[in-house]
This record gives sequence, C-alpha cells and structure tokens, in this order.
Amino acid sequence: MTSGSRYRSHVKRRKWMIVLVCMVGIFLIIVYTYLSKSSVACNLFSSSSCSVEVLPSTPVRELTDEETAAQVVISEILHTPPLQPKIPKVAFMFLTPGPLPFERLWDMFFHVILFIYLLGANLVSDKEKSSTRSCGHEDKFTVYVHASREQPVHVSRYFASRNIHSEKVVWGRISMIDAERRLLANALKDPDNQQFVLLSDSCVPLHNFDYVYNFLIFANVSFLDVWEDPGPHGAGRYSEHMLPEVEKKYFRKGSQWFTLKRQHAVLVTADHLYYTKFKHYCRPGMEGNRNCYSDEHYLPTLFKMFDPNGITGWSVTFVDWSEMKWHPRSFRAQDVTFELLKTMTSIETSVHITSDGKRKVLTRPCIWNGMKRPCFLFGRKFYPETLDNLMHLFSNYSTI
Repeated sequence: MTSGSRYRSHVKRRKWMIVLVCMVGIFLIIVYTYLSKSSVACNLFSSSSCSVEVLPSTPVRELTDEETAAQVVISEILHTPPLQPKIPKVAFMFLTPGPLPFERLWDMFFHVILFIYLLGANLVSDKEKSSTRSCGHEDKFTVYVHASREQPVHVSRYFASRNIHSEKVVWGRISMIDAERRLLANALKDPDNQQFVLLSDSCVPLHNFDYVYNFLIFANVSFLDVWEDPGPHGAGRYSEHMLPEVEKKYFRKGSQWFTLKRQHAVLVTADHLYYTKFKHYCRPGMEGNRNCYSDEHYLPTLFKMFDPNGITGWSVTFVDWSEMKWHPRSFRAQDVTFELLKTMTSIETSVHITSDGKRKVLTRPCIWNGMKRPCFLFGRKFYPETLDNLMHLFSNYSTI
C-alpha cells in the first residue's frame, strides 16, 4: 500500500507539471499575438517581422523662437574655443561711483614684487630705483574703470586713460548689470584678455600679482558664486513671470563679484532674452512688496542653466557676512592687521547660510584644478582710511 501511494503521488505531480507547462505556453502565445505589432513585442521576441514606426522624441515643451535663437548662440559660444594669445591677460574691471581710494595699493600690486622688497630694504641704488618705474606686468593685465557718478583723478599710470563710457548705477537695479556688461564689452575688445575680474572701489588684493595671475590663467573655469537658498531672500524672490524661459528649479543666488573666462564674458554680453526677463521681473518692489536684485541672481541662474560645470560655485573675493545685516562688514583702520589678512588668505571653504527658518549652513571646499586651495584673491569692504595700513602690510601678507 505504501508503494501504491507513492506511485499515485508521482503520477499526480507529473499531471500538474504538464498542466503548468501548457498554461505558460498558452499565455505566451496570447501575449505574442496581442503585442505582435508593438515595439514591446519586438523587444521581447526580437521578431524580424515587426514593423514599428519610431516617433521622434519631443521636448517637454515647445521652445519659443527667441529661446531657440538664444540657445543656439549660447551653444556656439560655449563650444567655440577662444584664441590662445602668446601672453594671455587678466582684465581688472573696477565698478566704482567715483574715486578709487586704493589706487596706490593696486599700483604696488601691478609692480614686480621683488623690487618692492628691495626698495623697502634700501638694497638698490637711486639709479636702480628710477628704473623700477617701468618694471611691471604690463603685458599680462589691462585695467578698466566704470565710474558712475564722478570721474576719478588717477594717481597711477596703470589707471590713467582707462575710464570707459559710464552711466548712472543704482544699487539693486538692473543698471548694476548694465554696468557689468559695459565693462565686459570694453574689455573684450582686447583679444588677449582671457579672464575678467569685477572689482569694487572697496576691494583690495590679498596676494601678489604673480599668484593671482597664475591662479586665474591656469584655471579654465569661471569663479562665480552660485548657491541655492530656499528662503525668502533666495527662491522667495523668484517670479513666475519669468516662465517659460527661466524655471524656478534653476533660480540661484550669489555674489556679484565674479571672475569670468572669455567664453563666459562673451555669453553675458551676447545674452538678451534672459537678461530681459531679469530686467522686468527681478527688481525691488515686485508683487507683494518682494525685493529681487538682479546682480545677485542673474548670472548665477544663467550659468546654472547653461554651464554649471564651467563655474566653481564660489567667488575669489572675500566678503564678511558674519554680522547678518543687509550689507557685509566694513573694515576700519584699527581692524587691518597682519592676522586679519592672514586669516582671509587661509580660508579654504566657501560658506553660506540659508534665509529660511532652518538657517542651514552650506559649505563648499574651494577646489582649484582638483586640489583644495585657499579661496580668496581679493577682499572687501575696506574703508579708505585703511590704505596706509594696507600699504605697510602688503609686501608681507601678499606672500602668504
């Protein structure tokens, strides 16, 4: 009886296996018949008899004529390598309301630093001293000055006759962007200019010229501050009137004090479509009494949209926002010490704090050509009264 029971059990299992195989076969036949003309069936069965019409992919939305033209121009600019001059230059562009209180310091910066040491140590003769006046880095830089209120009287030969046509600039208005574009356009006339540095009248150099020049020229990126602030002073400034060209997911914030490589400088001067969106819909007194400032959002958003990998995400100009006010901390004469300047030149991390309730601290290491390096080449805001202290300290702190 035990043997018979095992035999019947074995036969029963075989019947179930046959039924299962038949059911699977019927199912596959039905699927093949039902989907024989679909792309899914073709993928499953690799049938050579399939004739499937492949529809072209369509964008999420149809671009406007203006967008199509703008994106073609931007693509051409980004994919056309600039001419490589024998000696590339850095364009130092000063955006100022009037006089430049640190012109003497910049004059020292543009001279060969070795001679500054020798002169300070009285190790050169009077004849050699006079010859140093013509010794500088003239073939490696150019200077441009946009003075919006009062034409400055220059004390340095590097600044003489370097004023460009200027217009009135109002803080927080699109005229600030207009002035930046005007500086870029004038600097682009010189084909040897490869990096374009925007500086204010309160900016000072933190390193010697050779350090700054090599830092910028040997980095094929733009040093532009770009970060995402979900709070009212960031994403809260976005206006849906910018649609469809500027989507909120790309809206970014950053410092206006940039250094742009030549391709990016051309892009900024060539752009009209996205500039116009910010001109009309990013300004003080927008809907609901919201304030939007184009100089903080236009460039960060533009480059987040079109070339996020071509920018560093941090600025090379130091600004102290630790006081958490509308404007950064300004340094007085008593503040300017060797220790302060050494600290500025040693910082290796860019820091931002979101404006929402979380007050989240966002940090980004300053990476130069794959290596972590100190972030800052310039510093602001310094009162004019700090000039003597800075002149006295420059030859020491600029070699850190």
